[in-house]
Amino acid sequence: MKRIALFLLTNLAIILVLGIVLSIVFSVTGMNSNSIGGLLLLATVFGFGGSFISLAMSKWMAKRSTGAVVITTPSNTTERWLLETVKKQANKAGIKMPEVAIYPAQDMNAFATGMKKNSALVAVSTGLLEQMTQDEAEAVLAHEVSHIANGDMVTLALIQGVVNTFVIFLARVIGGFIDNAMRGNNNNNSGRGFSYFIIVFILEMVFGILASTIVMYYSRKREFIADSGSASLVGKNKMIAALRRLQMTSEPQLEGSLMAFGISGKKKSSLFMSHPPLEDRIKALQNSQML
Repeated sequence: MKRIALFLLTNLAIILVLGIVLSIVFSVTGMNSNSIGGLLLLATVFGFGGSFISLAMSKWMAKRSTGAVVITTPSNTTERWLLETVKKQANKAGIKMPEVAIYPAQDMNAFATGMKKNSALVAVSTGLLEQMTQDEAEAVLAHEVSHIANGDMVTLALIQGVVNTFVIFLARVIGGFIDNAMRGNNNNNSGRGFSYFIIVFILEMVFGILASTIVMYYSRKREFIADSGSASLVGKNKMIAALRRLQMTSEPQLEGSLMAFGISGKKKSSLFMSHPPLEDRIKALQNSQML
């Protein structure tokens, strides 16, 4: 319930802010919101604006939705090892030390998030620390550090922004044509009926599902690259061992963008998977030339 409430409140706040920005732009420019140019502007503002505001809030949201506690002063050997390991990997990857946190969860998982390479967050679950060996945990941390070094969070936000823009724009343009045809009205600038909003809602759902396959395709490709980055930082045998350990686990509990940058994703049909099958990731590492 806490995650759902936080998600709803955050999205309502984003919609309110972007709505105010859009109304100001329309009033200043005098642009018709029902014109093609107006619809494109609306789609761009909400498409990219929502994506990048979410990215800017990602660390704050991640900490509160997972209950992650950032390690400032290590209180035990495990926390000290985590900080030292991430610091060493970050230096090797050429980025500044990210924040390191632990969150309570029984599943073995970890995630990275943040708007900038040099101001990111790496968080690991208590389940991972309890069930993985130190070598396996080290490989998982290197995987997340690689996501940060590769700028995957920003690139995913860009792709999501483009996808969102097309979904919002096409749904409204096509919805307008359908609504006009149903009402026998060829004037696109006339007042919209209730049916228009129902049609747009349905089209956004359909286009959104189709568009998500593009985002998930990118996410799967970046997982292979992050695995390779981990292999470069700590050796491929450690990464293979970590992935084999994950094969023994149940479904991970991370959601949304955190799931995309976790070490393991939910099992869905192939087009909607944020992560490639673990067997494919292991095979790719085995076939690589890295040591």
